[in-house]
Amino acid sequence: MRVTLPALCVALLFGCISVAQPRYPLLDAATALGRRDATTAALSSIRAEARVDQRGPTGRIRGTVLMFVERAGKVRFDVMTQFGPVAILTSDRERFAFADLREHRYLTGATCPNNIARLLGVPLSVEDTSHFLLAGTPIIVFQQSSLHWERDGFYRAVLSAQSGAQQELDLAVYPADVALPTSRQRLYLLRSELFAPGGRRVWRVTYQDYAAVLLGREHVLLPMRVRVEQSASASDTLIHFKEIVLNPRIPEEAFLQTPRPGMQEEEATCE
Repeated sequence: MRVTLPALCVALLFGCISVAQPRYPLLDAATALGRRDATTAALSSIRAEARVDQRGPTGRIRGTVLMFVERAGKVRFDVMTQFGPVAILTSDRERFAFADLREHRYLTGATCPNNIARLLGVPLSVEDTSHFLLAGTPIIVFQQSSLHWERDGFYRAVLSAQSGAQQELDLAVYPADVALPTSRQRLYLLRSELFAPGGRRVWRVTYQDYAAVLLGREHVLLPMRVRVEQSASASDTLIHFKEIVLNPRIPEEAFLQTPRPGMQEEEATCE
């Protein structure tokens, strides 16, 4: 389904959002994560138009980006102006290409965080990038976990890895599901935050302005704003979706590109 409004009024389909604890609360983090995954399991890809606002060490960059994103870790980002694209980044998960049409440069190499950052300003793996743009998050391998209900109206899951790394996730319940059994509760992400051993934040992703979108025969809530903050690169990127098409047919060649006439291929290193 296509969404063109900044955000649909969720209350139209789900009733007024409640902060009351569900009648049958979830008791452990693993179950909560499983319910969240089940909620968007049918979402495999998007075609979208977004306004991207990026702040980092080199300043602030804003622009419109057209994107194809597949859960398998395939992406294409076209930075647009009124005259057409000025930069294109593609990856089929392994092969990376970046065309800077203003500088007439064409870079190719491995798909790695530093190469993804050439356009998005955030050095993340292509798999993590896909997760975030599809309303999901990577999850650390954890040995211990906890789950409790916050007064503000959401579950907070805390995951602890053997290495000392920790991840926090805030998960809200669909308002229409607060009286349903745990096996039928749908959850959506409000925040995912990763901390290195010792407590230093690695990244934080927040999901806002949820809209109700038809996926198959059911409506799912998808964030119209995704904010990705990364400490090491001092980067802060806000993706504001203007239009989203769910599960479009994306040809494989969309994730590949070749240099335009006059462009010489250069190696893009991951260092």
